[in-house]
Amino acid sequence: MTFSGTQHQDASGDASARLGHRQITTVMSGLVLGMFLGALDQTVVSSALRTIADDLHGLTAQAWVTTTYLVTATLATPLYGKLSDIHGRRPVYLAAIALFTAGSLLCASATSIYTLAAFRAVQGLGGGGLMSLAMTIVADITTPRERGRYQGWFMAVFGGASIVGPLVGGAFADRAGLLGIDGWRWIFLINVPLAAAATVAVLRVLRLPQRRVHHRLDHPGALALAVGLVPLLVVAEQGRSWGWASPGVLALYAVGAAGLGVFVVVERRTGDAALLPPRLFRIRSFRLGVALHFVVGIGMFGAMTTLPLYLQLVRGMSPIAAGAATLPTVLANLAVTLVVGRLIARTGRFKVHLVAGCGSLAAAMLVFATLGVDSPLWQAALGMALMGAGLGAAMQTLTTLAQCEVPREDMGAATASVNFFRSNGGTVGTAAFLSVLFSTAAGRIADRLAEARQDAAYRRLLAEPGNAHALTGVLRPGGGVRLQDSAFLQTLDRGAALPFLQGYVASMRVVFLAGAAVSLVAFLVAAWRVPNLTLGDD
Repeated sequence: MTFSGTQHQDASGDASARLGHRQITTVMSGLVLGMFLGALDQTVVSSALRTIADDLHGLTAQAWVTTTYLVTATLATPLYGKLSDIHGRRPVYLAAIALFTAGSLLCASATSIYTLAAFRAVQGLGGGGLMSLAMTIVADITTPRERGRYQGWFMAVFGGASIVGPLVGGAFADRAGLLGIDGWRWIFLINVPLAAAATVAVLRVLRLPQRRVHHRLDHPGALALAVGLVPLLVVAEQGRSWGWASPGVLALYAVGAAGLGVFVVVERRTGDAALLPPRLFRIRSFRLGVALHFVVGIGMFGAMTTLPLYLQLVRGMSPIAAGAATLPTVLANLAVTLVVGRLIARTGRFKVHLVAGCGSLAAAMLVFATLGVDSPLWQAALGMALMGAGLGAAMQTLTTLAQCEVPREDMGAATASVNFFRSNGGTVGTAAFLSVLFSTAAGRIADRLAEARQDAAYRRLLAEPGNAHALTGVLRPGGGVRLQDSAFLQTLDRGAALPFLQGYVASMRVVFLAGAAVSLVAFLVAAWRVPNLTLGDD
């Protein structure tokens, strides 16, 4: 449908329209389905990842499954912003859905952890556009003050996906098979009907006026960005096994730094056609917004990847039970997101919510760092509630901060940049946190095993037939451990498993403390550097 009313064309290629609430909600109905598709996939995969990794014999390589998705999504995000400026929002959004669906079908056919990671990269090429384009379209049709209210709906979509995703992922992961197909493969196959529904909705409701912007695509910038980012992200994942100062890693550092240097030069020369226009970084609120998105993304994705491992590895929960246990995060996120969106629309003020959200995230990380093997579940639930509240208050206000002083003609590039930096932070956080976890867990477990073996009762426990069978291939000569597959913990006696659980908890504590430090940096920057702006109605 084409809306009438007071409109003007801007350089982004879409109409900047002063639409009524009903008209905006009609457009939103199409956008939220596409965003739900991407959000659901991330939460479904997260809750089932341990089962997938065990089935494909790649527990310690599971970070690749998340990292490759985030890498390609990160690289694709600024491209989607520019492509939508050139060709219009709707066709590019539909292309993103199609790519995401193709990647999902490939993932369902994966035969190893590494082929799954490769297919997740294809998914990421589509997923990079699902959120950024939706947020760009909302920015096209709303005023700065209204924006927080409607962007809050997207956060609510994420909250809904966080409720449904872990439960669906856990349900499929708990099943050995369904209709002759491995249960976990259905977490990718369910994307197909969802993508079909999203496509129909977008075709029906997303019909805003548009004129093409005659810019060339910044191919040199895209290539330089890939050369700069990919080596650094690979180091974040593989540095623990290759050695952080090994010759190969040092070479990747050099290639990445050179690629980023070339990218900066190319972007300055490209001007208006740049993927990330340098002029945007002269706007203070934009600089702060993207920087905080990067920092918060590190802590958010790192915690969201590590917490399910605590619930499943340490607490022994099934995937579906672990998914249900995360409900405090989801409920707090939903409640705070909706309340904060309305408060911003009413008052035009957002800094107080941003500061409170970053503080709540830091507090959540500290609570997670105190968790032990036998900590009560209410303690974990408290941390989850704090994390959900922090994300609900911080994420939409960070986007508002980055957009609030950007001219409308730069809104597509600015919104893509916001998602680009958040995805970068998520990629770094996921890869680095899991790298720290698995690089330290083996040593900590070995230390606790050595202590426990000094007790004759524990040695007798290990010698029992059931425990000895479960540990076949896990215990190495000399006291080391092999952690490629965590399935042995499901059959190991609780007493015999205690040193393993204690080792995992000790490593997770390091991860959560690092997340607390990162979140504290975001809190201090938000409190002292973010201007206390009042959003307008223009």
